[in-house]
Amino acid sequence: MNIEIRRVEPGDYQAVCAVHAQPNVLAGTLQLPFPSEEAWKERLAKFGERDYGLVACVEGEIVGMLSLQVSTRLRRAHVGDLGMAVHDKWAGKGVGSALIKAAIDLADKWLNLSRLELTVYTDNEPALRLYKRLGFEIEGTHRKYAFRDGSYVDAYTMARTR
Repeated sequence: MNIEIRRVEPGDYQAVCAVHAQPNVLAGTLQLPFPSEEAWKERLAKFGERDYGLVACVEGEIVGMLSLQVSTRLRRAHVGDLGMAVHDKWAGKGVGSALIKAAIDLADKWLNLSRLELTVYTDNEPALRLYKRLGFEIEGTHRKYAFRDGSYVDAYTMARTR
């Protein structure tokens, strides 16, 4: 299977919205059910100079998205924050790995970022395995980090430094 990684475009909003509407994506992100296409259209159009949105495509279909936001604080200009979503039917097929590897390449070779940060729910074992395999380490636990499906859930703060 060939996974193409490219920059997200404002016109991708419908496919990005569809990815974020998936049950497992909702469980693994801070997104709410019933995402709005119009909200995604506006969000993608507002990506700034220090926001990098990547999408994973298989045969032209967007199957995942990653955002890399470079800190705007001068003393944290070496830091990027990651967020990712992979369509439920493509989970476990290398999409997340391809997106994270592309983000690491961008951060290391082009943006000169020496720290990548992310937050992941403590019960998201597939994501934890992926992040650890790619050099991310757990730095701490946020208790009652977010309200999800009727209860509070914890999350880990993870980072990769070079």
